[in-house]
Amino acid sequence: MIREAGERDLFGLLALYTHLHERTVSPDSESLQSVWRTILQNPDYHLIVAEEDGRIVSGCTCLIVPNLTHDHRPYALIENVVTDSEYRGRGLAGECLALAKKTAEKAGCYKLMLITGSHEESTHHFYRKNGYSSEGKTAYYQILIDDGTLH
Repeated sequence: MIREAGERDLFGLLALYTHLHERTVSPDSESLQSVWRTILQNPDYHLIVAEEDGRIVSGCTCLIVPNLTHDHRPYALIENVVTDSEYRGRGLAGECLALAKKTAEKAGCYKLMLITGSHEESTHHFYRKNGYSSEGKTAYYQILIDDGTLH
C-alpha cells in the first residue's frame, strides 16, 4: 500500500531511515516529538510510504515550496528516498515517487527536484527511469554541521 504517513508512523519511518544514512533509531524525546508535530501540521510536507504487512518498507519526502516566480507556481523537493534492503528491486520506491509526482501536480508545481549523493550507476538509472534528468542543471549545496558552520 502506497500512502501518506500519519501520526502512528513515526517509529516505522525512523526504522526505515536506518537503511538510508542513520545508524540507529532515534530515541523518543521532546525534540523528536516537536519535529514530528511540526511535520504533521505542515500541509506542504508529505511523507510518502510503502507499507507491507504493517511495516513501512519504502518512502520519500515531498516538500511543496511556495514560490514568487513561474507565475507564482510552487515547486517540489524530494528527499530521503529509501527502501528497506530486504524489499529493494520491487518498484516500491518508484511507486512512492509516482505519488510524490501526483502530489506535486495537484499542488500546481512547475517542477520536481531531487539531489542524490549516490555515485552508484544503479541509483542514477533508477531516477532516470522514474522521469528525472541530470541534464541541463547543476546542483550545488552546503551541509550544516552540528556547530552551525557551513561546509
